[in-house]
Amino acid sequence: MSGKHRPNVKHLMLFSGRAFPELAHDVADLMGVEIVPTRALNYANSETYVRFEESVRGSDAFVIQSHTAPVNEWVMEQLIMVDALKRASAKRITVVAPYYPYARQDKKHLGREPISARLIADLFSAAGADRIMSVDLHAAQVQGFFNGPVDHLWSLPVLAEYVRKKYGDEDLVVVSPDAGRVRLADMWTDRLGAAQLAIIHKKRDHNKANTVAVHEVVGQVEGRMCLLVDDMIDTAGTICQAANALMQRGAKGVVAAATHPVLSDPAAERLNAEDFSEIIVTNTLPVRTQVPIEKLTVLSIAPLIARAIHEVFADGSVARLFDE
Repeated sequence: MSGKHRPNVKHLMLFSGRAFPELAHDVADLMGVEIVPTRALNYANSETYVRFEESVRGSDAFVIQSHTAPVNEWVMEQLIMVDALKRASAKRITVVAPYYPYARQDKKHLGREPISARLIADLFSAAGADRIMSVDLHAAQVQGFFNGPVDHLWSLPVLAEYVRKKYGDEDLVVVSPDAGRVRLADMWTDRLGAAQLAIIHKKRDHNKANTVAVHEVVGQVEGRMCLLVDDMIDTAGTICQAANALMQRGAKGVVAAATHPVLSDPAAERLNAEDFSEIIVTNTLPVRTQVPIEKLTVLSIAPLIARAIHEVFADGSVARLFDE
């Protein structure tokens, strides 16, 4: 039915930015809807232009954008899309950001630093967003940065189900790569049942980006299959040093599981250089490394996002997706 003749009833409309349209189309296919045709382009001076090619008046609009590199360009595009929807009288606008941009800048480590994760929330609010949906926020407090509902989705059920089916017979130890991920690792042990917990103690140099030093492994890992868990893999320095420390202490093998494959250079080379049994991620971000990652498995997050969008649209419960 044409947008010009759409009856005045609640209706869902799905929009996609240009960063990773494949994920948006997977979500649309699962929901049985079409992505709204959108004209988007960059002018010669790099400014972004967006126009939706059908009426959005009165719609429940969901704008999907995966904030891969170049992050700033895709943040701006999503902001412009939200602004266009607001000015075109969309009834409710939900920002769907599977990977929340600037999530790691959630607090001040040193004086005169920004809290960029809060700034992103303020920008979406100023543009006209009513709601934000994201997967595995780097820090829980980011939920409080937005003055409206934030649907915090967890990829743990997706990742853990795969691990259980493939490694259920192994003597698994869930390993946190640093103290900050202990709560996540503990959730993994609860999900997997019999798995034990180990922690790698490391120290990060805040004056140097992506610089860590592994010190010691707390827990019994010798002769056992280790499952390293984290929310993201960026340059892979942390997870590779952790894997190396585990193998040096006699681990039978190391499997890495993370939600967000940021995979900035030289992540691919580092991951290939370590003796991982497997590296498991989801497709919250596209994997576009110049060098193929040999033991990489990518699981689809689209079913989870599709179910969450359905619950929001139907005024249902997103929380019940994770009640178990």
